[in-house]
Amino acid sequence: MSNEQLAKDILASVGGEENVSSLAHCATRLRFKLKNRELADKSKTQNITGVITVVESGGQYQVVIGNTVGDVYKDITKISSIDDNIKQDSSAATEGNWFNKAVDIISGIFTPFLGALAASGILKGLLLMLVSLGWLTKTGGVYSIWFAAADSIFYFLPLAIAVTSSRKFGANTFVALAVAGALVYPNIITLYNDKADITFFNIPVVLMSYTSSVIPVIIAVWLLSILEKFLNRVIHDSVKNFITPLICLMVIVPLTLIAVGPIGIYASLGMAKGYTFLYNLSPIVAGVILGAGWQLLVVMGLHWAFVPIMYNNIAVYGYDTMKPLMAPSNFAQAGAALGVLLKTKNPKVRAIAGPAAITGLFGITEPIIYGISIRYKKPFVWAIIGGSIAGAITGAAGSVAIAPGIPGLASLPIFFGTGFAGFVIAIIVAYVFTAITTYLFGFNDSMEKEMIAVHEEKKEAETPAPALTNEKIFSPLTGAVKSLSEISDEVFSTGAMGKGVAIVPEDGKLLSPFNGTIANAFRTGHAIGLVSDGGTEILVHIGMDTVKLKGQHFKTHIAEGDRVTKGQLLVEFNIEEIKALGYDMTTPVIVTNTAQYAEIKVLGSSRVQTGDSLLEVKL
Repeated sequence: MSNEQLAKDILASVGGEENVSSLAHCATRLRFKLKNRELADKSKTQNITGVITVVESGGQYQVVIGNTVGDVYKDITKISSIDDNIKQDSSAATEGNWFNKAVDIISGIFTPFLGALAASGILKGLLLMLVSLGWLTKTGGVYSIWFAAADSIFYFLPLAIAVTSSRKFGANTFVALAVAGALVYPNIITLYNDKADITFFNIPVVLMSYTSSVIPVIIAVWLLSILEKFLNRVIHDSVKNFITPLICLMVIVPLTLIAVGPIGIYASLGMAKGYTFLYNLSPIVAGVILGAGWQLLVVMGLHWAFVPIMYNNIAVYGYDTMKPLMAPSNFAQAGAALGVLLKTKNPKVRAIAGPAAITGLFGITEPIIYGISIRYKKPFVWAIIGGSIAGAITGAAGSVAIAPGIPGLASLPIFFGTGFAGFVIAIIVAYVFTAITTYLFGFNDSMEKEMIAVHEEKKEAETPAPALTNEKIFSPLTGAVKSLSEISDEVFSTGAMGKGVAIVPEDGKLLSPFNGTIANAFRTGHAIGLVSDGGTEILVHIGMDTVKLKGQHFKTHIAEGDRVTKGQLLVEFNIEEIKALGYDMTTPVIVTNTAQYAEIKVLGSSRVQTGDSLLEVKL
């Protein structure tokens, strides 16, 4: 399956573009923030070829794909306007409990530039190694240029954080950049280095070093987003494009330098010292805990909660001791895959374990975790034990990381320095120990047979769904009939959501096309999902991109779970007002369980009245 088709199928399975508040990706996962979780079909997503599994954590719907995730992400943004709409939907991040909010914000801020940080960190480590070997000197041109390339993103980290934070909080990105730029502006840095005493309207300014800092700019951009939204509400549209940024810069920059920045710096120091205190109590115990627990956190998607600590340690101390404790667990997972590969004679298992054993060495562990470790359980147990032993070794060695990065062979240079030899020993132990124990005690081919048998038993034990029947679907609208291929939105026109037909409505009343139940009722009123008594699942989407109206000009008369009869009024909408705002009123009527039918026939002619025969589904 091509990446583009995979992108279309995933987008359809999560409820379409209009159900996505925001989308980001890390090294292996698409991280969706959905408006209505009920519209996403987890089983359908998991069964898409190319999807490893689906994890729901931190308020996110995470689709695990593997190392092609970046290409799939690009295809999703290419066939949709999701990337353009992220700022509009930033308010969705306010839903859920405080922990989910925190994880969502952290992943949203740090994920986008993780690859650049990892690459820069590897280059930094390589330069350190080359200087130690005497192959380069710090005064040479090669070192100077490569070091500038490696260090720039760390030095100007507040700028990168400003960009991603502005998207997450819904602030103007360029104003956020200006705020962050002021923190690392050469004159401000010079004043700090000279220990100058300055005031702002007689208010003392406590100068700090903000290069490589993390927390101050996040707080500053959050405050910027609040002020910006307030100003946009009270300032006239004719002048707010420049008056709002002007006031924001005049207020937020001095506020950050006077109060927010120092508070953020002290918070950073407090976080770093707090972690260091706990680490120093017993590095070995810390290594056992993190080495054993890290992959469990990855499974739950909660590892992002620790990312700010690692970044902050590097910003404060120039190195981090947390990453070396958890990094060997990746090699333990790779060892588990190798053990299964060496033991199995099942070609299907070998097809999974072979590639996974290789990619695991480069830090891509999800294919191992979901395809092998969790599936057979015992390999996961041995990987946890291997990770804990290796974590204890790195703790005892005092190993450090000088930059962020995905732990794997390619990122070994970021661990060069204190405790590097211990780190190398630890990853070898994790890999070899887990491979041997998995081979001897963690896997045999009978496990796969048992898995298949259990799966078949579950299928037989499941309560059978109501039998589908051949039936006719009646028109819920009055208007002109169009083919789905004529719709501008590819999610509908390509048939990714299912087969059906489109209607250009002439009046503002949507009626029930059959006797059945309301499966999904969008609070915005722009779409309705129904299931007939005969089992046909229908989605009616009133107009294109009308989710952006947020319920304006729509009035819903039903609720999710309601029983409805053919011809019952479901939604009223003001066609003229919606069209006046520039929206296309073409309304798809989709059979979303298309795959369960042999034929879906369009009965409606060029124009239909409500109640006319529109579609016929045949088994």
